[in-house]
Amino acid sequence: MEPAATSTTPGEPGEPARPQAGAASPPEPSGPASASPAASGRASAAASEPAEPVAPEPAAAQPVASEPVAPQPAASAASQPRLSKREGRSPRDMALSLIVLIVPIALLLIFYRVVLDGDKPLTVDPAPSIQQASKEFTVLAPAGLDQDWHVTAATFKHEKAGATLRIGYVDPDGDPVQLVESTTPADTLLPAEVGKDGKRTGTYRTDAGAWLVYSGRPGEVALVSTEANRTILIVGKSEQANLEKLAASLK
Repeated sequence: MEPAATSTTPGEPGEPARPQAGAASPPEPSGPASASPAASGRASAAASEPAEPVAPEPAAAQPVASEPVAPQPAASAASQPRLSKREGRSPRDMALSLIVLIVPIALLLIFYRVVLDGDKPLTVDPAPSIQQASKEFTVLAPAGLDQDWHVTAATFKHEKAGATLRIGYVDPDGDPVQLVESTTPADTLLPAEVGKDGKRTGTYRTDAGAWLVYSGRPGEVALVSTEANRTILIVGKSEQANLEKLAASLK
């Protein structure tokens, strides 16, 4: 469609030509020049307002040194695993275990004491020592003692002061007793056998003769018989009655 033609009517000299009715108005210039006064006012006002401060960017995070971790408290006794009553050992189980251990030991002790006579002291035969001593002096040997008397040692020695026969016994009470027969003078033999503090406390008489009773070392009692060429001494930590019985049995 063709644009409508516009015509102007000449006016008075010196006036610009007026556009006639129906004629198209010239186009408004575009761009900044064509902006309205309101828009330009807003722009100037915006330019006059101060700029908002820009927040600074946060600095890079510095590495933080790790602090030592405090040790955690041990788990309480309630939280620790425990055996149940069925898994643990009951007093009955412990008693059965002890019985299993005690019964064999008891049987061994019974066998040792009853069958092997383990409680009896080891005995020796004093005959060889008595035979040797008989070559030096007249020996008095026990006769008729009960079976509860046990000979545990027998020796014969030649010493500087004389020849000495020693026979060790265990009396019925289980106490040690020693029979000494020697050619050593009594003044030398007594202090050596009963101690320097030994003192005479009494006398004991038998069918064969008299015995002097001496107090020996702590807990000991001694019976002494002296002759011209022989001294017989019985000493031990035993009841005096047992010593007297041994003295009465010497023949």
